[in-house]
Amino acid sequence: MASDRPQTLGELKQAGHRLESVKDEMRRNLIALIRRGEPLFPEILGYEETVVPQVQNAILSKHDMLFLGTRGQAKTRMLRQLVRLLDDAIPVVDGSEVLDHPYHPVSREARDKLEAMGDDTPIAWVGRDQRYQEKLATPDVTIADLIGEIDMIKHAEGRYLSSELTMHFGLIPRTNRGIFCMNELPDLSPKIQVGLFNVLEERDVQIRGYPVRLELDLCMVFSANPEDYTNRGRIVTPLKDRIGSVVRTHYPTTREVGVSINDQNAWVDREGERVAVPFFVKEVVEEAARLARTSSHVNQASGVSVRMSIANLENVVSNAERRALVNDEPWVVPRVGDLAHVVPSTRGKIELTMAEDDGSEDVLIHRIVGEAVKNVFSERFNPKEFRQAVEYFDNGGGVELGDTVPTRELLKRIEKIPGLLKKAEDLARDSLPSLSDPDLHHAAMASAAEFILEGLHVHNRLNKNVKAGVSSYER
Repeated sequence: MASDRPQTLGELKQAGHRLESVKDEMRRNLIALIRRGEPLFPEILGYEETVVPQVQNAILSKHDMLFLGTRGQAKTRMLRQLVRLLDDAIPVVDGSEVLDHPYHPVSREARDKLEAMGDDTPIAWVGRDQRYQEKLATPDVTIADLIGEIDMIKHAEGRYLSSELTMHFGLIPRTNRGIFCMNELPDLSPKIQVGLFNVLEERDVQIRGYPVRLELDLCMVFSANPEDYTNRGRIVTPLKDRIGSVVRTHYPTTREVGVSINDQNAWVDREGERVAVPFFVKEVVEEAARLARTSSHVNQASGVSVRMSIANLENVVSNAERRALVNDEPWVVPRVGDLAHVVPSTRGKIELTMAEDDGSEDVLIHRIVGEAVKNVFSERFNPKEFRQAVEYFDNGGGVELGDTVPTRELLKRIEKIPGLLKKAEDLARDSLPSLSDPDLHHAAMASAAEFILEGLHVHNRLNKNVKAGVSSYER
């Protein structure tokens, strides 16, 4: 920390420092943030009009918070960003385990030091990142982990069991004057949840029944899935009653927001590779996740994580990258055929309501992807626009495509289909910002042409046979 900050209690008093609770501090910084027009969660998209106002109101009300929502809704990510509402640094009694404020110490060690040294008591400065602690609730978490325990080594050194100096503090006391986050609260055993009652209501803790109380200054935040998510556990009712605000999170409300989230989080900028993802491919990836969230075959209480569409987009790009490496092509441009490779990145991210026979999950994934292609295609085209192309297939024509077919070979195979290349070029120009590079132009056209053929297939205008990675379109 900066050396010009007060280094003793006397200097701190002369500087005019005031005692302020952590919730007052968060409230003050939030008000300043709102007045400057800055976002509370700059990296979180889609919550500006729904979740963020709930969080802002809770902080303005100085509430503890529970973020409630199914998996993959950025709950933990938002909780970690709450540290932005803490000051750059705060003064503590030097050497304090529980970040004692020099004006209001809560531990015996700090009180003794202040009594002995007075205004000469040394002051340390603690940054905001050190004031956030997070614990994942698991069945083996004990009250000693959270609150504390008697340190038998200190007892063996001659201290009384009932002395504060014999105590080993847990995570919660060590987060005094900061934010403590408990993730997946329902997984915490009920008896441990009961142990949090005093922390939330009276703001103090007791260790092993001894009359040792620490008046803590904390902001407690929690994350949880809805109680009906699994049979692992639930939040005990009195604990929920003590939490000031319950903030409900949700999945992206529009496809556009979902695409933006995928763009923000998916790893598509591959080192040493030039990657361009057509917009219709991004839309199909996100639409598949949206369809899964409404499918009667998917357990909606479990939810369909945003991580699914992020991982799917990465796999689609990776298969396109593999094709570019095999064929020594300069551009990585995903095609609809690459969507067959979202199966590994989707498995495990959806829970089926139907009997899970071997392969049933994969069949559902392919069906959902096909429906996603159909929806995205329908927004851009009417199948009747491709009457000439369909007539070509009606007259016995056909074409074989595959996810390893080079770009120029694919274009050569489809150039005999009437009207297809012109439509593909128009779609390519709409889906990528710049096609000045001829190689990119050709790769984008190949992707668009395959998308159109797949769109005609899902609209039952063409038949499609898939064998060993090769797709044959015919009538």
